[in-house]
Amino acid sequence: MFLLLPFDSLVVNLLGISITVLFTLLLVFIIVPAIFGVSFGIRKVYMKTLLKIFQWATLRIERGAKEKNHTLYKPYVNGIIAKEPTSLEEEIKEIRRSGSGKDLDTPEFELSDIFYFCRKGIETIMDDEVTKRFSAEELESWNLLSRTNYNFQYISLRLTVLWGLGVLIRYCFLLPLRIALAFTGISLLVTGTTVVGYLPNGRCKEFLSKHVHLMCYRICVRALTAIITYHDRENRPRNGGICVANHTSPIDVIILASDGYYAMVGQIHGGLMGVIQRAMVKACPHVWFERSEVKDRHLVAKRLTEHVQDKSKLPILIFPEGTCINNTSVMMFKKGSFEIGATVYPVAIKYDPQFGDAFWNSSKYGMVTYLLRMMTSWAIVCSVWYLPPMTRQPEEDAVQFANRVKSAIARQGGLVDLLWDGGLKREKVKDAFKEEQQKLYSKMIVGNHEDRSRS
Repeated sequence: MFLLLPFDSLVVNLLGISITVLFTLLLVFIIVPAIFGVSFGIRKVYMKTLLKIFQWATLRIERGAKEKNHTLYKPYVNGIIAKEPTSLEEEIKEIRRSGSGKDLDTPEFELSDIFYFCRKGIETIMDDEVTKRFSAEELESWNLLSRTNYNFQYISLRLTVLWGLGVLIRYCFLLPLRIALAFTGISLLVTGTTVVGYLPNGRCKEFLSKHVHLMCYRICVRALTAIITYHDRENRPRNGGICVANHTSPIDVIILASDGYYAMVGQIHGGLMGVIQRAMVKACPHVWFERSEVKDRHLVAKRLTEHVQDKSKLPILIFPEGTCINNTSVMMFKKGSFEIGATVYPVAIKYDPQFGDAFWNSSKYGMVTYLLRMMTSWAIVCSVWYLPPMTRQPEEDAVQFANRVKSAIARQGGLVDLLWDGGLKREKVKDAFKEEQQKLYSKMIVGNHEDRSRS
């Protein structure tokens, strides 16, 4: 029999003690508080400490740049071109008045009209308000996560040491801790929902299912060191309604589900995600679709309508943008979920990019790479606002109702309200958008001609 040497035995004992202490700390300070929905305030102290470090690093960078006569780059938050919210007719009228002095009523066409379309084209090339919504938001200060920006080049030895220390903390301490928490949360979710799924339907099953979901999502939130501030919780979604929110990241689901109990809607997946979906649906009436069913709008609408008509069923959680946006704006909402006729509960989510970029650029990063970036960031800090419930007015169609809800979310979250479809991330501009501008100009010219003919 192989006998351990005294030194080897000491190492094994120390390793065992370390693992026991780590597991005890996880259990006492993270898992147990997550089960009861309480917090010791450790994450807030951690956030305040990081803010002080960021402020010091930024001041040091500014001082170093000033000593070397470098100009600091300041990102343009609201775009590089000042744009006034005016219509096509108003702008062309102004161009005609400043150019030829003639009003819009004479004649049908002016050569100066071309300048409007040329200017709009150049503005779009220089300041594309769609494309820049799918790239990481620029920061004015250094958060010790990137050294690629012009501002964050080598300034001093202390800053370099601080950045290196941050790498060690994030990859050697935070990453293993977060992986362990994520594994714990997912394992408990699969096990707990599977066990609850065997219980007969009733209040007991519903109670256990709710608390199993909340417990597991709260553990997963702690796996990201998420610091979330919820506002106006009296407006939280209720049974028989639809919760709609702006979409930045797959973790939006965890952010919302750690504070409420929702029925999820989505496509059936394979692999680990498929295992989780099959376990969850046993304990809760989630709405999962086959790949072929997702393309059938009528079938999807029918399934959702049947769900919300049963007032005993959970509110459905939907992200109508259909893709992730970088949390600087809200883009076009798909009208499908607003045609059902159910009460809509809008939710605005705003992330603080100082501590980590929550945006998932699916065109650039796969899911594994994205999760690694999340788990090696400092923290995920965000605010969630529950807005008052909204219903479709008699004179509104689904598109108008969707735009009204979108505007409310953008206004509350301090986001830019855009009319563009988020699908432009992967597709070309639809001909309908081009034809709309052509019709406006044509109607303006033809309309003026008809008016003069009548006179």
